[in-house]
Amino acid sequence: MHDLDRNESRKRGTYEFPFEFHHIDPAHPRYVMSYHWHVEYELMRVLEGTLTVTLDEKSFTANAGDIIFVHSGILHSGMPQDCVYQCLVFDGNTFLKHNSVCAGYMQKIIHQEVLVYHHFTNESQEVCDTVNSIFDAVWLKPEGYELTVIGQFYHFFGIVFGKHYYLEDVHKTRKDYKRILQLKQVLEFIEHNYASPLTLQQLSESVSMSPKYFCRFFSEMTHQTPMDYLNHQRIEQACYELSTTDDSITEIAYRNGFNDLSYFIRTFKKYKGITPGKYKRI
Repeated sequence: MHDLDRNESRKRGTYEFPFEFHHIDPAHPRYVMSYHWHVEYELMRVLEGTLTVTLDEKSFTANAGDIIFVHSGILHSGMPQDCVYQCLVFDGNTFLKHNSVCAGYMQKIIHQEVLVYHHFTNESQEVCDTVNSIFDAVWLKPEGYELTVIGQFYHFFGIVFGKHYYLEDVHKTRKDYKRILQLKQVLEFIEHNYASPLTLQQLSESVSMSPKYFCRFFSEMTHQTPMDYLNHQRIEQACYELSTTDDSITEIAYRNGFNDLSYFIRTFKKYKGITPGKYKRI
């Protein structure tokens, strides 16, 4: 089994500048942020509308102007509502390279001795202004933007420690940790097998549960049924392929686990509000 704290282990940015930026609006093929996790950290900012974010089992709604911080290994998702938002995924080890004094603070975060607050609003204006300068730099890329990004990240972490925007001695209970690991396990199973004709029995067996208990567990954790989540993942991948390839709708449907074209079209319209043919022409 893969390390369940290291999903999405692909390379982020470059070795010298390991920051990966995404600008996401309703036209983006992956507008809804599906459950996932990665060893890197992540910053998000909401530019318009609202984004309902789930971190492990806890949910909250972020409004325009808010900042979200996601720790390494945290299972997270986002449900946008008339939303434009941006994400910046980065390697925390970047900040261990340059200065031993600064590295001492960063090691506390990386070793999970402290947990940076996950949600900042305009009540923490200095944090918002600093993070906005990071996003503006990596989005617009003026000359020397890399200096701004690195420098303002240190500024951000300096504010976090200076104003004690973190929790200490945070330990998950054994029960909570087990549930999160089980959910990660089944999500990883779906990620690697969504193109196959999966059954509820197969999904429940992937975490050694009975189908009845598994359905209750999955719904409690994600607020979706297992099959609804599976179909949503298939449609999200189909959207990406419709936007980035010239393959036919039939090819894309079959490649993403739909063996019936009419069912694919109905399911696509259920989630996206339009047919795949119209989506492809946008």
